[in-house]
Amino acid sequence: MAKFTKEDALRYHEGVRPGKIEVVPTKPHSTQLDLSLAYSPGVAEPCLAIEANPNDVYKYTAKGNLVAVISNGTAVLGLGDIGAEAGKPVMEGKGLLFKIFADIDVFDIEVDSKDIDEFVKIVKGIAPTFGGINLEDIKAPECFAIEERLKKELEIPVMHDDQHGTAIISAAGLLNAAEIQNKKLEDIKLVVNGAGASAVACTRLYISLGVQKKNIVMVDSRGVIHKSRTDLSAVKKEFLTAKDVNTLEEALVGADMFLGLSVADVLTPDMIKSMANRPIVFALANPNPEIAYELAMKVRDDLVMATGRSDHPNQVNNVLGFPFIFRGALDVKATGINEEMKIAAVKALADLAKEDVPDMVNTAYKELNLNYGTDYIIPKPLDPRLLTVVAPAVAKAAMESGIAHAPITDWEAYEMELEQRMGRDNKLLRHLTSKAKRNPKRIVFAEGENFKVLKAAQTVLNEGIAQPILLGIQNI
Repeated sequence: MAKFTKEDALRYHEGVRPGKIEVVPTKPHSTQLDLSLAYSPGVAEPCLAIEANPNDVYKYTAKGNLVAVISNGTAVLGLGDIGAEAGKPVMEGKGLLFKIFADIDVFDIEVDSKDIDEFVKIVKGIAPTFGGINLEDIKAPECFAIEERLKKELEIPVMHDDQHGTAIISAAGLLNAAEIQNKKLEDIKLVVNGAGASAVACTRLYISLGVQKKNIVMVDSRGVIHKSRTDLSAVKKEFLTAKDVNTLEEALVGADMFLGLSVADVLTPDMIKSMANRPIVFALANPNPEIAYELAMKVRDDLVMATGRSDHPNQVNNVLGFPFIFRGALDVKATGINEEMKIAAVKALADLAKEDVPDMVNTAYKELNLNYGTDYIIPKPLDPRLLTVVAPAVAKAAMESGIAHAPITDWEAYEMELEQRMGRDNKLLRHLTSKAKRNPKRIVFAEGENFKVLKAAQTVLNEGIAQPILLGIQNI
């Protein structure tokens, strides 16, 4: 993790122009005619067109590429309930990530209200402005009710990223970790430490993927969520267990997986030692995990581990999900983000981790050869393929589940559009690649024992561009 001082952070956010985002015009505005078209009197024409056909709002305004990042500042990162204004730097940062990773425009909106009814009313009132709503940093249990009501009452994608972002990314990691550790999801004994928004969403999604509820033990700050307890919310009651365990230590004996979304240093070496063979540990508390990565790896050499930190392998980072999920949802004008779309994102991320990693990603992370295995179960955030892999998967799932108002018919053109959004399109290269795929030729690669040549040959084969023939030095 990059090192910086308090002064560095404050100076970065202040700068010449305070904050991290701005509004930029997208149409000409240098002449009197431009201004007449942009505002009065020319603007009346799209207004009347939209009045006659409300769907034309997507045709004549920025609504279709505009997401609201909305928070009341009650659960800001690891800072807690610091208030709406104090949370604004985080919401601006989320807007920056939406833009740089998926070319989605954002207005951050901080709502000074902790009342569920008032908050929902405010968001519903401003919803016509936006193509999607990203709820952010709202504490549990209010966040569950707020999201559920907005999903029911709005016809645009709504997602509380603190819940579903972590769930989607960690679920992709779970699929691959289980495969590597030779465990079936339906057999995994899962212990979840934490019972907040992220923990609940993760557990629900894992159940959707095949983890059995009877094999789950959830632990909150007062102990195991057991059927004998009388202090549980309706949400926590979803995860009642009848097992004869009362503490985290007891619950972890023989467990296959630990999922931590709680606080630092609650998981001890002895607890990890007591887990089953080939355990999976996702210690996702930030900034410091439930057990230090180095300590956990010393305890077990058969362990697959993930954290929320960028300085360790297998970082569960929400930026792998939300920009591309909203991109896919917006591009088909989905009326929501449903379970099918989330699972499609999970599987797309899990599959991408098994593909050959581009050299630019290895370079960015100062790695020689990232490849699928115990230290690489989730793609890296700077992998440029995320946009063209996850967004189409989400868009397809929206179409197949019947909530897309603008289905995509030409997927190759859509992929090109996504590349163009990020300034990565090379039309000549795409044309040549497409032509090569239609009639793959045999290509001889000299120096076949060279690692980079081997990697290039593997890429050519995987993409169906050609049939590689490797030439190496013959030992006599």
